[in-house]
Amino acid sequence: MRQHRLRILATAALLVLGLTAPARTEDKGASQRIQEEIWALPLPLPMFAYLVRPVGDGPFPLVIMNHGVSLNARDRSFFPLVEFRDAAMWFARRGYLVVAPVGTGYGAAAIDIPERGLYGPFFSKVGKCTNPNFLDPGLAVAQVDLWIIDYMAAEKRTLPDGVIVVGQSAGGWAAIALSSLNPPQVKAIITFAAGRGGRVDGKPNNNCNPDRLVEATGFFGRTSRVPMLWLYIENDTFFGPALSKRMYETFMSAGGRAEYHLLPPFGDEGHFLIGSPDSIPIWSPLVERFLDKVR
Repeated sequence: MRQHRLRILATAALLVLGLTAPARTEDKGASQRIQEEIWALPLPLPMFAYLVRPVGDGPFPLVIMNHGVSLNARDRSFFPLVEFRDAAMWFARRGYLVVAPVGTGYGAAAIDIPERGLYGPFFSKVGKCTNPNFLDPGLAVAQVDLWIIDYMAAEKRTLPDGVIVVGQSAGGWAAIALSSLNPPQVKAIITFAAGRGGRVDGKPNNNCNPDRLVEATGFFGRTSRVPMLWLYIENDTFFGPALSKRMYETFMSAGGRAEYHLLPPFGDEGHFLIGSPDSIPIWSPLVERFLDKVR
């Protein structure tokens, strides 16, 4: 019944948004025509996903894009169906099939799926800041990524390897967690403003136990061997330059593989850089060079 409701809601969203027509292709760096779709993924934890891909049958190389989290129930209920549409289309125009899952408890799914422990609706339980658990919520979303990789390959829509995982904020933290598992299908990971526990009580540069976050980053770095690109922004008030540099240095010292860039200030709040189409000229050259290295 739940999956049936998900399918109905996904179909309705597709009709309302009019995503069946090929998307615009002003991007001069790519020429492939693309099309956008909304899927209801029948995973062990069912969820919606925005999907954009080149026109044609494929199979295509896969990109998964993980969004962040919100601690505010009202914000989760109004969460957009597509958070990184322009960034996703940038990848699709370069031949990738992009899946951007919408976490359970966000948007329309918020009315359908109740709280369920670690795999709750918004993957944001880290506990009290006196003793936060940063590891398990990251690994929970990493497991969702693995389910998506297996499902899309089984559907013959994507290639079985060469997967790229992209994540912003908590979604980027999940990508770091995924790297510690070294799934053989994943060839590269790209994070934007990755972390957990930023802006406690809505206060800028007020982090939930940053020392423990740095420690958790090192824990993932001990086993992580997937090539990674970490992008942070100078005016990010969730994970500022001092904290992100500490995370990076600890990750690398533990044995991880990552390339770190601190980008100049963007807008009023750099944390949400990837959500703006105006940011593409800023981050895309770095991403292109990184992907050329890992081909």
